[in-house]
Amino acid sequence: MFDGLSSRLQATVKRLKGQARLTEENIQEALREVRMALLEADVALPVVREFIADVREKAMGKEVIGSLTPGQAFIKVVHDELTQVMGGTGTGLNLASQPPAIVLVAGLQGAGKTTSIGKLARLLREREKKNVAVVSCDVYRPAAIQQLQTLAEQVEVSFYPSDGSQRPEDIARGAVERARREVKDVLLVDTAGRLHVDDAMMAEIRALHAVLDPIETLFVVDAMTGQDAANTARAFGENLPLTGVVLTKADGDARGGAALSVRKITGVPIKFLGMGERSDALELFHPERVASRILGMGDVLSLVEEASRQVDQDQAEKLARKLKKGRSFNFNDLRDQLTQMQKMGGMAGLLEKLPGAGQLPDAVKNQANDREVRRMMAVISSMTEEERRHPELIKGSRKRRIAGGSGCQIQDVNRLLKQHAQMSKAMKKFAKGGAGKMMRALGGRMGGMGGGGPGGMPFR
Repeated sequence: MFDGLSSRLQATVKRLKGQARLTEENIQEALREVRMALLEADVALPVVREFIADVREKAMGKEVIGSLTPGQAFIKVVHDELTQVMGGTGTGLNLASQPPAIVLVAGLQGAGKTTSIGKLARLLREREKKNVAVVSCDVYRPAAIQQLQTLAEQVEVSFYPSDGSQRPEDIARGAVERARREVKDVLLVDTAGRLHVDDAMMAEIRALHAVLDPIETLFVVDAMTGQDAANTARAFGENLPLTGVVLTKADGDARGGAALSVRKITGVPIKFLGMGERSDALELFHPERVASRILGMGDVLSLVEEASRQVDQDQAEKLARKLKKGRSFNFNDLRDQLTQMQKMGGMAGLLEKLPGAGQLPDAVKNQANDREVRRMMAVISSMTEEERRHPELIKGSRKRRIAGGSGCQIQDVNRLLKQHAQMSKAMKKFAKGGAGKMMRALGGRMGGMGGGGPGGMPFR
């Protein structure tokens, strides 16, 4: 997300860092670049104008003009304004009501409402320890109710059945009564969407809102529609008292215009980002952290939070004990590590949160993607259990069999074997207390990622 905007802004700031002092002339030049970057990112024009005006006013201040570090001073101004445009501080769901706390979810067809409800239900159950129920009032879209039922089963929350012969208001009333009887903490209500905003849809949603009186009314919108997302959110906001926005498909949006436009145009905070298809791919929206990502500062705090949730501590301790006993790091261990990494958003997700990752060569960033990780997993899965435990067994005929079974070339198997050997050597140094040596060793390997050579990624 924000790839184009991020690279343009970082290039602008880099040029400013070469200046001895900030002047009106070089600030104006930088602001022109920022303006073009925002417009190319499909940020709404009124938002761009106000953003540039605010940055100009603050950047012309004495504390910036007279700064001995003009690049850093300008970065702080831009970072603060980006944060303000996106809402200032992150706001999660407000569930402070008599149980069940009712959350009404609205949006256009295809935006990802039903999928987002499944993700939100999982987040509330796992992170907030809430007893959650879901119900669908979408009696028009074929299989909408069945889709929500399937998702509810996957994320292990209660599903309240409904069918197309019922009125949406009756479904809603019945669901609330049942949730109260069963002492549910939260009731998530799915609604019908249309291909475009129309009077019939708005009238139905207003009627549902009147029946439910929800504490949260979330609008789900596709981030890839750019500033159209903000305009659609405004149309819904004029008919419903929205309390928040969920931006879906944010992982596929390289521009980021929706995230920078929605809050300013609607006055409604973005509360969640949908970052993939998995049921756990929903992130709380923190404006200050997103601003840091855009400017290439990374988002280490989110990375640490994700690691604390996703990393299997027992598994990590088991591996540490194994290495301390002098046992080797085998392909089962490597597969476990790759699985953990995928749970944290994959290579691309990790890189996005690391400071300075935007400055990595394109060759490195292009190879740091989930497709390559999946290919690595495919090669490992094509090995026998004995081969995974004892990599030294993998010679000529075994390599050919593994390559054929995984749909790869023998060269790919060789690369993976070589990388595993390097990782195993680094792990042994760590087990002997040589953490510094291990980091230097791994640093050398990472430096060669883009080359496809000995230290490179296993596949090109």
